[in-house]
Amino acid sequence: MPLDRRHFLLQSGSAAAVVALFGQGCASTPAQPSTRPGETLGFTGVPASLRDGIVVPPEYEWQLLYPWGSPTGVAGRMPLFAPDAGNSADDQAVQAGMHHDGMHFFALDASGERGLLVMNHEYTDEQLLHTDGVKEWTAAKVRKSLHAMGVSVIEVRRNGQGWQQVLPSPFARRVHGNTPMRIAGPAAGTPLMRTAANPAGDAVFGTFANCAMGVTPWGTYLTCEENFHGYFGGPKEAARNATPAQRRYGTVAGSQWVEYWRFDERFDLGRHPNEPHRFGWVVEIDPFDATATPVKRTALGRKRQESATCTIAKDGRLVVYMGDDSRFEYIYKFVSRDKVRPGTDAAARAANRHLLDDGTLYAARYDAGGRGKWLELTHGRDGLDAAHGFADQAEVLIHARLAGDVVGATKMDRPEWIAIHPQSGEVYVTLTNNSQRGDAGKPGPDAANPRAANLFGGILRWREDAGDAASTGFSWDHFALAGDPAQPGSGARYPTAGADMFGAPDGLHFDRGGLLWIQTDLSGQVIGKPPYTSLGNNQMLCADPASGRIKRFLTGPNGCEITGCVVTPDRRTLFVNIQHPGEARDDGDTKHNSAWPDGAEPGSARPRSATLAIRRRDGGIVGT
Repeated sequence: MPLDRRHFLLQSGSAAAVVALFGQGCASTPAQPSTRPGETLGFTGVPASLRDGIVVPPEYEWQLLYPWGSPTGVAGRMPLFAPDAGNSADDQAVQAGMHHDGMHFFALDASGERGLLVMNHEYTDEQLLHTDGVKEWTAAKVRKSLHAMGVSVIEVRRNGQGWQQVLPSPFARRVHGNTPMRIAGPAAGTPLMRTAANPAGDAVFGTFANCAMGVTPWGTYLTCEENFHGYFGGPKEAARNATPAQRRYGTVAGSQWVEYWRFDERFDLGRHPNEPHRFGWVVEIDPFDATATPVKRTALGRKRQESATCTIAKDGRLVVYMGDDSRFEYIYKFVSRDKVRPGTDAAARAANRHLLDDGTLYAARYDAGGRGKWLELTHGRDGLDAAHGFADQAEVLIHARLAGDVVGATKMDRPEWIAIHPQSGEVYVTLTNNSQRGDAGKPGPDAANPRAANLFGGILRWREDAGDAASTGFSWDHFALAGDPAQPGSGARYPTAGADMFGAPDGLHFDRGGLLWIQTDLSGQVIGKPPYTSLGNNQMLCADPASGRIKRFLTGPNGCEITGCVVTPDRRTLFVNIQHPGEARDDGDTKHNSAWPDGAEPGSARPRSATLAIRRRDGGIVGT
């Protein structure tokens, strides 16, 4: 997930025509055949590369699906992508958004060859989104930008030509920054959620800054509002009036990335200080009902929300694991009050429609010696009271970061995606990096975050006591400390000596066979430069936790992030997103260094985020 400065420089969003093209990647060194078909991690590993394109093992092939600007498939409203970015805000509202991120495949039949791809669109690159960039802001540009974020629901089907988008589709839907939504849970209707436009504090327009995601056992999609703070603003001189809570969440006038506040008054912090409280939540979307109102679930806490990974406790209650993707922020867990009603049909979705509104939120403390504890974030306990600034449980949830401070949770190195091993129940989290660890006035290294100036990040894992996700105690260790082990003082450590190296781990996904797919997000400003030179462009690796082997599977185009990974139920297709190809390497440079996927040379076409469908050429299980 990009850092603040990176977002400030590179805002993007727009739409693209529906495309399903075969493409073939190949390693840039001679390929060695895998030892035998079906062997775990038996594919030919690809080398680290600065090649401006997709590289996959020679045993695999890839297709391009749903690049930015593709029609979503809403009947009667399917505008094609305008290469000059001439699409209107109304067009963008029914086209693929920008910067594809978290994603899930919901099967529509028993074969798994027809389903819904639901994906996030995280942020906007305004230079690409508009024909004249941001030389001048207008209300129309603000509206188009809001429509370029959010979520897409598209229908896809596999046939003899591979995966194709179904157009039109009754399921097709765009959820974006102006979509009406409901607010539910303990914070709904409370004073800090009320605005002039919504005095009841129970409804809001839109979701944006959508990064990682989750899927409920009853078949709904959870999208996570991460860097929402950069879209609220005001005149710089108003920053002196910012409250401690506003400073902690980054909603401070003058620090905005885009000038929404000048043309849409709800983004003006001076006029509507409560509006940012209505963002930073997990949002539940029913992908099977294009008319269903999305719901912001406040019981899960407000933060720069990253991941909402679900599992079921031994007693049948739902457990949701979440990260807060900022330096020195926390890892959280929500345990529902009530048990999950089994099933994934409409009746099950209806039966569980309030399950995420009642429960207990916790923040994690990682102690030395490999033990940890979940600290309850409940009003009236452990200092979460009026004396510490929390009038009620709603304020604990709205200011979950401040609550984590009070109870003494461990300040982490940018916790991002969380994945649960399907057999062992172990929980894995990516800690992307933290270059400020150990700086003057900042927390120093600790057991869970052992490296000062942590440039490369790592993957931490834990096992809940008694194998029960509802436990309040756990044991933990490091699965990997990323980086180049050949660099003196790097502190890199992998589970096996032969593991392929990586940096800035971000996306994580376990497939049903227990293979862990790892995706990286080195900033475009550091790719190819020391000390990151040996890591090449961002990549995806496959790990076998049972053996500790980690093998590089894919490298991406210049400047891109690899993110949003899901394997189909039959394990024969891997969907993955290529986000912000062409991101500039130099701070302040607005020129893109890739034209992927439409152009061969930078500047020949607007780079477009897109989804890949990857399969073995022989139709076998991916990861083998």
